[in-house]
Amino acid sequence: MFKALMTAIYHVNDLNKAKEWYNKVLGFEPYFVENPERSRRDQPFYVGFEVGGYELGLHPQESASPGKAEGVVAYWGVEDADAAYKRLLVLGARPNQKPQDVGEGIVVATVYDPVGNVFGIIKNPHFKVGK
Repeated sequence: MFKALMTAIYHVNDLNKAKEWYNKVLGFEPYFVENPERSRRDQPFYVGFEVGGYELGLHPQESASPGKAEGVVAYWGVEDADAAYKRLLVLGARPNQKPQDVGEGIVVATVYDPVGNVFGIIKNPHFKVGK
């Protein structure tokens, strides 16, 4: 039985660059990081951010293809899709799909993060995030 979406993992060819960018986008540090000098939780193979009860993970992969989605696109909830899209571009993302209303007030958009992953945002007034 499925419980809920728990983790979205992006494969990155530059873990430090990706970690710095997502730190700026999210506005907080990861809870699980690659830097061994920070804490005993640190690992050389993963960076994890806790985002509203879900996890955005960064996994190093030397063969990650810039500008090409390697798999599933996770859509992260936002209050204002247009504002979030513009902010991501200011922070160094490249445009992919501009915000568009897909019906019933649901607005989606995607950008490429600095290491080539497709990062999705969604405003969905019908979905309530709970603990």
